[in-house]
Amino acid sequence: MFSESKKTKMEPTNALNNRIAENTRIKGDITSEADIRIDGELEGSIITSGKIVIGKTGTVKGKIQCENADIEGAFNGELKVNDILALKSSAVIEGDVVVGKLAVEPGANFNASCTMKGAGIKSLKDDQKGQSEKSA
Repeated sequence: MFSESKKTKMEPTNALNNRIAENTRIKGDITSEADIRIDGELEGSIITSGKIVIGKTGTVKGKIQCENADIEGAFNGELKVNDILALKSSAVIEGDVVVGKLAVEPGANFNASCTMKGAGIKSLKDDQKGQSEKSA
């Protein structure tokens, strides 16, 4: 029972990453299944089923649709993140944002309209009414 050794076989994973380096400017649209890191400038749209990282020197103007995103740089446009959007303290966000979950570090500049998917809006009046009925 305990003498059997359980060996987990580690298969090599080819971590696919795309990178737009600092001092690089791209105007156009990007579609990818892999993660994307932007340290340069992009004007256009990005669609990926992976993660987007906008570094401190990175700027994006346009539309982004991704699974997760970490932003340290600047973004202006329409941002749709299916799962978690993490804004670092140096982030500057403007535009429209739709997220599953949002994490914001103190110091981040978040000037956007934000909608959280799956978040049910609960009225305080209904909640208080339910509590008074329970206590009666």
